[in-house]
Amino acid sequence: MSWVHMQKKFPGTFVLSGSRDKRKVALTFDDAPDPRVTPVILNTLSKHRIRATFFIVGDRAAKNPELVKRIIREGHVIGNHSYNHAVLTKLPLPQFQQQIWKTDGIIKRIAGVSPRLVRPPYGEMKPQQVAWGKQNGFTVVNWDVDSEDWRNNPSSSRVIANIKKTLQPGSIILQHAGGGDRQNLSGTIDALPVLIEMLQGKGYEIVTLPELLGKKAYR
Repeated sequence: MSWVHMQKKFPGTFVLSGSRDKRKVALTFDDAPDPRVTPVILNTLSKHRIRATFFIVGDRAAKNPELVKRIIREGHVIGNHSYNHAVLTKLPLPQFQQQIWKTDGIIKRIAGVSPRLVRPPYGEMKPQQVAWGKQNGFTVVNWDVDSEDWRNNPSSSRVIANIKKTLQPGSIILQHAGGGDRQNLSGTIDALPVLIEMLQGKGYEIVTLPELLGKKAYR
């Protein structure tokens, strides 16, 4: 089922953007925490006094608990990004549930919070998985602006150009704060201060997802 159809089937539970009526956007970062990339992104956000939303992979959080604590301590919001970046649509419901609950438990132990926001790896979930999420108080948040920083190690200028393509009020911008061994996210790192200045120059307020969507961050 397409994202648009999912949004219609699960209004308020399957989300691609915020309100188009206000010049607010949200920066979101997947695949955190990564000790190579996440601290650099946090440094830039701190320098510019920007708060963002980080989607946490459970097994990475277990290996890097101090980074998860730092994300929270510096005023950012965290969401659930599965335990090991599984393709959730290929999993039966019990295994899917384990991906969410296991990560939820790890985050709870480390940071003392249980995220309401879930972002499935690759943005893919089955309708019955979204329905389960709704029943259990989760909101599935994908995006309407893809920086494509995951594709072929793009330059910072390419990352900015990709974001500009579909940017509009209420946009949820996808970037990454972690990657695989062969993935080079220097384009994301270098683009971030430029992106912040560009967005602010266009009159956008950069907010967290709960602020953009009017939803609580944690259960």
